[in-house]
Amino acid sequence: MTPSLSGARRVVVKIGSALIVDTDTAAPRAAWLAGVTADIASLAARGVEVIVVSSGAISLARRKLNMTGARLRLEEKQAAAAVGQIRLAQAWSEALAAVGLTAAQLLLTLEDTEDRRRYLNARATLSTLLGLGCVPVINENDSVATAEIRFGDNDRLAARVAEMMQADFLILLSDIDGLYTADPRRDAAAVHIPLVPAMTDEIDAMGGAPPPGYSSGGMRTKLAAAHIATKAGCTMVIALGHQDRPIRAIEQGARCTWFLGAPEGRSARKNWIAGHLVAQGSLTIDDGAIRALARGSSLFPAGIKAVAGMFERGDAVDVLSSAGVRVARGLAGYSSADAAVIAGHRSEDFEALLGFRGRDEVIHRDDLVLL
Repeated sequence: MTPSLSGARRVVVKIGSALIVDTDTAAPRAAWLAGVTADIASLAARGVEVIVVSSGAISLARRKLNMTGARLRLEEKQAAAAVGQIRLAQAWSEALAAVGLTAAQLLLTLEDTEDRRRYLNARATLSTLLGLGCVPVINENDSVATAEIRFGDNDRLAARVAEMMQADFLILLSDIDGLYTADPRRDAAAVHIPLVPAMTDEIDAMGGAPPPGYSSGGMRTKLAAAHIATKAGCTMVIALGHQDRPIRAIEQGARCTWFLGAPEGRSARKNWIAGHLVAQGSLTIDDGAIRALARGSSLFPAGIKAVAGMFERGDAVDVLSSAGVRVARGLAGYSSADAAVIAGHRSEDFEALLGFRGRDEVIHRDDLVLL
């Protein structure tokens, strides 16, 4: 059965440079952006939270900086990104504002999604923006990136964002309508594959070389993204972006390739928290907090009776009952020093106690595993 976006709660949309930038004028494709933002507005009207991962900063600056050569040095790409990112953010801001939505810009690297503390920071910011009704627009932080910038890895970054935010779907809008058994531009016998139930070595072998021109991704990075997304339980689709309403076209049955999320993917990260991290400390909680956790709640400071050990934000900690029985494990949202200060208090007291207003929960339920 072909997947459908109809039941989506959260969607990540990745858009490549070739779709955003007009190669003749080196300017944003305003008409195309209007179409894709209309699609985003349609999703938002149904209650779907949308995150955009957008390439295009370097391409938007090349001509303005007279960087017209086929290849740029790393430092030239970094400089171009610094100039082009302003134009890219402005294009998205104007296009989303035209459909009544507020854009928010975030610059991330792959390391931001893999380091536990930076991961928590990024996820908290994104969650807050989504809660405020914004559409986060993410790009690789190319002005300071080193190795990543050489590979145009926004496909993989988008998959990491989908994993981090527990998205239901990852949409990769591309210059091709999905996965083929071979590169259809070079092999007339290549066959389109509409559905990939699971990633295999045979599927990986179908990834070809990156396409020429400004785009630097290609099918190989899209298949790498599929591994990340599907293992997290997120269904991914590769679809043709060169049309006025590309997301609507997917919903109307346009040809594309669906990669099914692994059924066990949602629990994989929590299994990692429960069994593969060494606890750096512990939080002893009262019986009311234990009952709240059993109902699926996050752990709030009001229920904490004691803090033990030395840990930083993002470290694994055990959650103990008053009798010392381990009831859960999770990733701390505060350091041990700060957690000790706010233990037993409510969120409205945080600013007076800490000098800043942090998040309400000490361990978010998405980072918590009951044992």
